[in-house]
Amino acid sequence: MNFQEDELIAYLASFVWPFMRVSAMFISIPVFSVNSIPARLKVMLSMLITFVIAPTLPEMPAVELFSSAGLAVSVQQLMIGISTGFILQMVFSILLFAGQSIAYSMGLGFASLVDPATGLQTPVIAQLFVIGSSLLFLAVDGHLLLIEMLAQSFHSLPVAADGLEKANLWQIIAWSSRIFADGVLLALPIMATLLFVNISFGIASKAAPQLQLFGIGFPITILLGMLLIWLGLVSMLEGFADKLQDGFVLVSQVLRMN
Repeated sequence: MNFQEDELIAYLASFVWPFMRVSAMFISIPVFSVNSIPARLKVMLSMLITFVIAPTLPEMPAVELFSSAGLAVSVQQLMIGISTGFILQMVFSILLFAGQSIAYSMGLGFASLVDPATGLQTPVIAQLFVIGSSLLFLAVDGHLLLIEMLAQSFHSLPVAADGLEKANLWQIIAWSSRIFADGVLLALPIMATLLFVNISFGIASKAAPQLQLFGIGFPITILLGMLLIWLGLVSMLEGFADKLQDGFVLVSQVLRMN
């Protein structure tokens, strides 16, 4: 069997470009992008998914892999994959921001742990919400749905030098404002309740300074916050599920699947 150099490069390109899009998604996808998962495992998963979906992909563009045009195509595949996972990372950041707001309202802002996803110090309440959202994401097969959408994107957004447009990037940037707006809305019931409790303690302390309500109010605020989190955790995760659905809708819009 004789193979020409051009044929070998074309076969290589038909695998490398889809592999770039899939592996870039694993860099930013929630749960799987954490530092605790070895990079070798991520590469193996990306290669396995690429091998599975390769027979169903459309024909690759007639562009040389090692050229300026091939570099432009490669950059587009990386941007598409990273953007796909980054959108869901923003959805997870909504619950993370809500957990931080509640922790500061409870007075537990000093109780922090290292977030395995970001490597930053985050309050333990936020970590609780992140764990719950991660389990919910895996329970509803969100990772499988995202992989399926990425596989279908090769038909709606074929491998080419013109992939994502400026409008898509501005759409992602505009959606990022929901991290703060939706995060505050999710945490608002608990924050408002704790605010009224702190106001009542402040009024009582002003009326009777000799009671030393600071030593009593601090543990009461923490216990009340824990109780409110326990009562509202289900509704908060349901709200996160709605935000997750909105995130998938944005992914489908960016990938031009609707």
